[in-house]
Amino acid sequence: ESLNALAPGLAKVVDYGYVTFLSEPLFSLLNWLHGVVGNWGWAIILVVLILKALFYKLSEAQYRSGAKMKAIAPKIAELKKRFPDDNQKFGMAQMELFKKEKVNPLAGCFPILIQIPVFFGLYWVLAESVEMRQAPFLFWIKDLTASDPYFVLPVLNGLTMFLTSKMTPMTGMDPMQQKIMTYMPLIFAVMMAFFPAGLVLYWTFNGVLGLAQQYYITRKIENETA
Repeated sequence: ESLNALAPGLAKVVDYGYVTFLSEPLFSLLNWLHGVVGNWGWAIILVVLILKALFYKLSEAQYRSGAKMKAIAPKIAELKKRFPDDNQKFGMAQMELFKKEKVNPLAGCFPILIQIPVFFGLYWVLAESVEMRQAPFLFWIKDLTASDPYFVLPVLNGLTMFLTSKMTPMTGMDPMQQKIMTYMPLIFAVMMAFFPAGLVLYWTFNGVLGLAQQYYITRKIENETA
């Protein structure tokens, strides 16, 4: 708005690329929240809270499905023993089991698919928005558009992913897939070390809330089963 006040259309010099349709409303929301709390870091955290509230039911379905998958893991192991060399029969029997137990193995994909576009949208907001340049958050984070100088947020993100993976059933995965999932937290921690601190803050806080929600729902399902 301030750019357009100087000259009509001047705001267009801020180019968010192919995710403009996401980045512009995301920046507008962040800008409004910044006006309320006075800090871009807290504004990012509030965006995470808003998104978590909006997609709570989807996340709940994801974690309920994961908890049920964990509960029926022994039954799937039995099916593997029954059909050790016939993947087609094993797959059919597994689908019948999912249907009988009312488990949707794809339920965990939807919340992740929603978060990925927001992740890229926020990346371009941090990369292109002048307002966030050298914007501090807390303690050692003096610039949300630069990487974390002490790698605290990337390490926290990796730890959160590791704890989440321990709670996520690997039912039906072959040994190679299980190995990839085991090393995924470390891979992401290294990748996040080079990303803007604001982006890692978003992803880490989102992961912490997801972990807490997953723990609560998993315990609830386990108690219902018991």
